[in-house]
Parts: sequence; structure tokens; C-alpha cells
Amino acid sequence: MAHGTNAPVIIKRKKVVGGGGHHGGAWKVAYADFVTAMMAFFMLMWLLNATTEKQRKGIADYFNPTIPVNRVSGGGEGAFGGDSVFSERILSQTGTGADRPSPTPERQARGMIGSEQAEEQKNDAMAEAEALREIEDLLNGKSGETVFSEQLLRHIVTRLTDEGLIVEIFDLDDAPLFVADGTEAMPVLEELIEVIGQAFALVRNEVAVAGYVSARPIVLADNPVWDLSTARAHAVRRMIEQTGLRPDRFERITGYADRKPAVSMPMAPRNNRLELVLLRSDTGN
Repeated sequence: MAHGTNAPVIIKRKKVVGGGGHHGGAWKVAYADFVTAMMAFFMLMWLLNATTEKQRKGIADYFNPTIPVNRVSGGGEGAFGGDSVFSERILSQTGTGADRPSPTPERQARGMIGSEQAEEQKNDAMAEAEALREIEDLLNGKSGETVFSEQLLRHIVTRLTDEGLIVEIFDLDDAPLFVADGTEAMPVLEELIEVIGQAFALVRNEVAVAGYVSARPIVLADNPVWDLSTARAHAVRRMIEQTGLRPDRFERITGYADRKPAVSMPMAPRNNRLELVLLRSDTGN
């Protein structure tokens, strides 16, 4: 007997996946990246084995975006047979590359003069630091001898910083540096400046002087802290010049008023102080 017309119709759909399995293309991109990376790795290994340190430095400089400031540059000799990018015939002579006065292909810039200058500057900096340290030891008595008496040593603190040797002179409760709120120096300050000036004369570094004062009551209508700190700095400058220090060695004279107290109490006598700085040669300008 035939089925009725109301029998369900079953439709079977076959899912077709295009490019499936090993026929896909995504793996090819990953494999190409892998092969490229491996080739770069083996190339690096070969270069490390087949080149000298100088040649490797040249290759690194060639790909360095800051190459204009490098003294030793790319190219090479022997197997590379290339021109240095710092060749005297290619780049302008800056005075830091050529090792001979006249440029030729055989006299490519090696950075010899630059290296010698760098070494000389390093030695000068070390000698300067040692000289400043000796002056600090002399003023503090760290070397076993001091140019100050115990009474004077109470007024002085020194510290060696990146800026230079800072000699700080300050008031004590029972021994101020200046008369009242003026610029007339007390005998203790005159003795300190006399010795410090002689110590500063041992070197040729430039000098900076800064004046600081303690805070005044807010109720003052005319607060003198700015004028007073600056006037005291200039007074000390004149005193140092009288010890024999040349005026052209002074780099700056500054008054900071009461803006940078040394202790937490703004009106404390300790904040009345002077800083005399022997500037390092690379910070004087």
C-alpha cells in the first residue's frame, strides 16, 4: 500500500568545508615566519663566528639610528671590504674621527682622536674630583689636620655633590655670622672666609655663592629676606676676593631668602647660612 501524501519529507544537507585539513593556507604563513626567523638566527650565528669585535661594532652602528654621534662606525675590512660610514671622504671632518690630517681611503675614521679625548676627559674628571675631595678633607680635618679651630668648625659643613664641593657656613645660637640683620661680618665669619678663600685658590674651578636667611614674622609690612640674602651673598663675594681669588672665577651670586630652610623651624638661626660652591668644570656653564 502506498504512503500517504502527508508523510514527512526528510532533506539531508551535506556540509562541505572548503580547503580543510592540510589544504588550508594559514599554516603556510606561520611556517614562512618560522623559516625566516631560523634563517635570521643562523645568519646571526655565522656573523658572530666570522667577524671581529670591531667589525661587529661597525655592523651595529650601521643599523643604529643615532649613528651620527658614534665615533666608530660600520663597514669593515677583509671579507666585508666595505667603506666605513665615517669615511673622511664621505662625512665632514668634525675633529673627532680622523687619525691623520689628510683624508685618504686608507685613513678612514677610526675614532682614535675621539677615544683619546674621552680618556683625557675622564682622567681630568677623576683628578678634579680628587682635588675637591682633598680640599674637603682639609676643611673638615678628615686627613688628620684641619685649618680651622674647634670654634670655627662648629660653623661649617661640607659635602661633595654632582655640582661640586659645597661649603656651608651657618649661624649658631650663640655665634651669628653677621651683626644683627645686616651685612657687616662678625670676626668668626672673617676668619672662615680667609681660610676658605685660601683653600679655593688651590684649584681653578669656578665659584658660586648663595645666601639664605631665616624667616621673619608674617606681620612685617616690608619683609627684608630677599634683599638681605642677596646682599649677604655679595658681601661674602667681596670678602673672598680680598683673599686673592680672582673676580672672574665667580659663576653666580644668588639670594634664596627664606625659601629653602635647612631645618624644620623656619625662624631658627640655623637657617641663616651661606653656601660657597667650588663648581665642577662640566657644570660651571
